[in-house]
Amino acid sequence: MTEMSTAPPQLENFRFYQRLRVRWAEVDMQKIVFNAHYLMYFDTAIADYWRTLALPYEEAMQELGGELFLKKSSVVHHVSARFDDMLDVAVQCQKIGHSSIVFQGAIYRGDDLLVTSELIYVFANPITQRSCQVPVALRQVLERFEAGQPVLTIKTGNWDDLGWDAMEIRIEVFVDEQLIALELENDEEDDSAFHAVAYNGLGQVVATGRLLKGQQGQGRIGRMAVKRVLRGSGQGAAVLAALKTEAIRRGDKELALHAQTSAQGFYERLGFKARGDVFDEVGLSHIEMFLTL
Repeated sequence: MTEMSTAPPQLENFRFYQRLRVRWAEVDMQKIVFNAHYLMYFDTAIADYWRTLALPYEEAMQELGGELFLKKSSVVHHVSARFDDMLDVAVQCQKIGHSSIVFQGAIYRGDDLLVTSELIYVFANPITQRSCQVPVALRQVLERFEAGQPVLTIKTGNWDDLGWDAMEIRIEVFVDEQLIALELENDEEDDSAFHAVAYNGLGQVVATGRLLKGQQGQGRIGRMAVKRVLRGSGQGAAVLAALKTEAIRRGDKELALHAQTSAQGFYERLGFKARGDVFDEVGLSHIEMFLTL
């Protein structure tokens, strides 16, 4: 954990920060950000902090048998933010006590430090709201992240070893969320595919994908699924990287996949290019995408 310090924090000392632009509705009659919005900025950043840790907050707290309640929040204003400013809202876990977790926050506009904060949460029984010890598993997740260690464990292998966990997330995403028929989700190609499954620090399944052997040196990626509340925080990219590594190892010259058009931007950011026209697959719009290896 980072040692408590009275010195002004520097952005580079935070492993996590979120960028946002000040909206008109957040400015008061003095044409500066209304003071209450700074707490909203920090609260929003804390939510993304949990996503960055690959922790789906509600499910993670159920797994841990408790809930985090805000005990104290303090904000120190140094310089005011104004409409249309681009801000970096940084937070870090600074200290973990018996039942409390202390977060330090800071808001920057470029190199200028605008606001600092301290947020103290208490881990407690969600029904009685009585404090209890911070679970060892949660303590370890926070400490590992702040120490710069990976938040995910990627397991790769065959269907016999990973199929149960892969189907858990695939059913959640494709069947429950996207309403694809269950009988279309599991096919005979799973048995011959190379699978990758991502687990968070609590051992929860958060993402999966598979790699098939195509023709003429082509590898085909499919069944990419990421838990909805964690999308955009790196889990899908980590699974795709594991599949790409295997494709290179076995000598594939190209990776191809059928991407839902809603996910086209995700694959483009990872170097994939679209090929051909949009088509329908299981009732959803898809487009073929490829990556030369």
